[in-house]
Amino acid sequence: MNPSHWILIGLWIVYYALHSVFASSSVKEFFTKSMGKYFRYYRLFYSLFALITLIGLLTFQYSFDSPILIKSALIKYFPVLFLVLPGIAIMLISGKKYFMLLSGIRSIFTPVAPAELKLDGIHRFVRHPLYAGTLLVVFGLFFVYPTLSNLIAAALLIIYVLVGITFEEKKLKKEFGESYENYIAKVPMLIPKLRHEKRVIKTKNK
Repeated sequence: MNPSHWILIGLWIVYYALHSVFASSSVKEFFTKSMGKYFRYYRLFYSLFALITLIGLLTFQYSFDSPILIKSALIKYFPVLFLVLPGIAIMLISGKKYFMLLSGIRSIFTPVAPAELKLDGIHRFVRHPLYAGTLLVVFGLFFVYPTLSNLIAAALLIIYVLVGITFEEKKLKKEFGESYENYIAKVPMLIPKLRHEKRVIKTKNK
C-alpha cells in the first residue's frame, strides 16, 4: 500500500468515529443543554456536516491510483444485479420512511417528535434495513470496481456497522425495554430469514 491508502484508512476511521460521537446520548445531552430550543436543528446540522465530509472523503479516495485486485470483466455484471440494485432498493424503501426524520429536515417545519419504535414495513424482516442496503451497495461496487481503495472502504464499513449496531441496540433496549428485546428475538439483524415459521393451526376432533 502506498501512503495515500494509509491516509484513506485514517480518514475513514475519523469519519466513523465522529459519526458515533455525535450520535451518542451524552453528546446529544450536552447539545440539548447548550443549544436550548435550537436543538431541534441539531440533526439537520449534523446531516449537512456528515454529507460534506463524506463528499470530501470520497473525492480523496478516487483522487489517486489504486491497484486493481480482481481482473475479470464478467464479475462486474453479477454484483450489479444481485448486490447493488437490491441494496439501492432497500435503501430507497428505508430512506422514504426515515429521510425527513434522519436528515433533520422535518425540524424546519415542526418540532422533533418523541422517539417511536417502528416495527412495521421492511423492519418486519430485518432490524437494520438501511445498514443492510448500504452494505450490499458498497460491496457490490467493490466487485464492479475492485480496487484496494474500495476494499478498504468496504471493510471499514462492515466493522463500523457491526460496532455501531451493538451500541445502537444497547441504547434502544434502554429506551424501549422489553418491546425491543422481544423484537430482537424474532427479527434478524441484517440478513432476513429464508424461511418463515409456519403457523400450526390446531383443529378439534369431532
